[in-house]
Amino acid sequence: MFDDPEQLVAALPQYRGYLRLLARLQMDGRLHGHLDASDIAQETLLKAHRAIGQFTGQSDAELAAWLRRILANTLADYVRRLSQGKRVHKQSLEASLEESSARIENWLVAKAPSPSQQADHNEQLLGLARALEQLPADQREAVEMKHLRGLSVAEIAKQMEKTKPAIVGLLFRGLQRLREVMQDHGRS
Repeated sequence: MFDDPEQLVAALPQYRGYLRLLARLQMDGRLHGHLDASDIAQETLLKAHRAIGQFTGQSDAELAAWLRRILANTLADYVRRLSQGKRVHKQSLEASLEESSARIENWLVAKAPSPSQQADHNEQLLGLARALEQLPADQREAVEMKHLRGLSVAEIAKQMEKTKPAIVGLLFRGLQRLREVMQDHGRS
């Protein structure tokens, strides 16, 4: 699919939302005040651009996996700087990113068998990341915690410092809006 480095460079920006989503999913409450998912995604894309010659894959799935590894390294670097030298387990961060990515993919559809179905699946994945970014922050955070992190309503309520009924409302409105945004994206 990527015949030359220019094609690869041109494909990188479409992964910005996906990388922001994965970064948000990895940052626990203690890191949110210190790290910005957009900064981490941008730094990841800059590192990918600088290392473009090292990418040996051909498919979107291989590119997404390569970007996840760079994101894991970038997050580990940021956390290491914040923790002032405390050891950060890069392997566990990479595994966590892979788990988050798998949860996102499973939330959409099962793995697609053919190359064209894989391309459609990848576009759905990137579309989900873009659609999540269009939700109001509280709705996005609640939906990501519930459906992409697997937290219970009670756990979300505690982390967001809201009541359970408030979280249920955020989830309902967030999922409703998410469906609308994704349907609109499908029509355009």
